[in-house]
Amino acid sequence: MERQLELGLQPLLDEFGLTIEQWRIMAALRAEPGQPMSVLAESAVLPAASLTRHVDKLVERGLVLRRIHPDDKRRIVAALSPVGGTVAERLGGVQRELEGELAKYFQMEIRERSSSATQR
Repeated sequence: MERQLELGLQPLLDEFGLTIEQWRIMAALRAEPGQPMSVLAESAVLPAASLTRHVDKLVERGLVLRRIHPDDKRRIVAALSPVGGTVAERLGGVQRELEGELAKYFQMEIRERSSSATQR
């Protein structure tokens, strides 16, 4: 199902010049803004080394903001910028539509297989 989502999102990702990894970072930040980088790596399911590279690119493009944690000066937190939030909202809407379509497809497939199995 994950691969079908990626394929469905690819035209919009291309339009915004984003990779699927960058979208996972933005989706994680949309769900929970202000995540420390260590938590964000887990949320986006990315190794810390590649997370930093992807976040750097998102910061350069003005989609993500990175700040020093207010309570712990040794930690960095990230959040979507206003522009990043708009992009994430649009991509998130398309992802929800795709997930709904895929869920309907799989439910229909399960019913058809169940029906054919009981008819044997």
